[in-house]
Amino acid sequence: LAPLTTVGNLPFRRMCVGLGAHVTCSEMALSSKLLQGEQREWALVKRHVSEACFGVQIASPHPEMVAKACEALRASCEAIDFVDLNCGCPIDVVVDKGMGSALMGRPNRLRDVVWTASRALGPIPFTVKLRTALEEKNLTAHRVVPHLAEWGASAVTLHGRTRQQRYSKFADWDYIERCAALSPVPLIGNGDIYTHEDLERALGCEHVRGVMVARGALVKPWVFTELKERRHWDISARERFEQMQDFVKFGLEHWGSDDLGVARTRNFFLEWMSFAHSYVPLGILERMPPNVQQRPPPFYGRNDLETLLGSKSHHDWIKVSEMLLGPAPEGFHFTPKQKSSQSAGQVILAEG
Repeated sequence: LAPLTTVGNLPFRRMCVGLGAHVTCSEMALSSKLLQGEQREWALVKRHVSEACFGVQIASPHPEMVAKACEALRASCEAIDFVDLNCGCPIDVVVDKGMGSALMGRPNRLRDVVWTASRALGPIPFTVKLRTALEEKNLTAHRVVPHLAEWGASAVTLHGRTRQQRYSKFADWDYIERCAALSPVPLIGNGDIYTHEDLERALGCEHVRGVMVARGALVKPWVFTELKERRHWDISARERFEQMQDFVKFGLEHWGSDDLGVARTRNFFLEWMSFAHSYVPLGILERMPPNVQQRPPPFYGRNDLETLLGSKSHHDWIKVSEMLLGPAPEGFHFTPKQKSSQSAGQVILAEG
């Protein structure tokens, strides 16, 4: 499961583990805020006992700051299997500060960050998550990947899109394989993994060592079951609702069952719904297999609950939350945290 800002919280990861995710990673944590001791930032890196292989993703353009953050993580978090550097986030507020995919344009700075961080972590592996480049016309990952081992990285994940593309167009798996063939460390591919057919095509790349799932898990977290069992799951609305019940249960355990905990659980549930509503049940699809880039029109489901879960209306998402958590406060309103500038009603995530 990819590191996913906001939606990749502990209750969501816990749910995905129950559905078959092998490796999980925290939401992106800013090194500067970790070093300032901000409680909310440290809460992002908390691990649930069910997470068998768990990593923490950090972001910073400053080598010394990253090294100190790694030392703090090593001292404070006993249960970390790896630390990952975010070099993929395309969001302006991150890139403008020199973090995320901005590091793709500064290979010497990236080298220094990886070098100092890997040495600060000692035996804990340090990994890097990249995009193919900043701009589509000038792919650069193939120049960076061959050097990551000598800099100190233990593995690399490559998202097959540029920063400029964000989440438009299909991921370039031919380029991912090209980079994997050049990589002295295991390379994990990322982009458009939504069905077991997508997985089989990805693993058909000779040098790719694994896959990372991002948006596919937000739309249908049971994707991990489908991938493990190599099948399509025509999941019922009732089964989906039961997964939502699990998320709410895990949320109340994590954030608390008081008014504040309920409010946080509701808001994070609604953030997830801003992706989950776009799922189209297999039983009503016109063409198989589906893909994560499809933008379905409004549809009627096979029952009222299925129709409700597929609604694009924020008001209907709130209704679903009320079925799970009771009435929302009077005057409650919800707008997804991050909206896509490319298509109304779609949400763009700050994926590492």
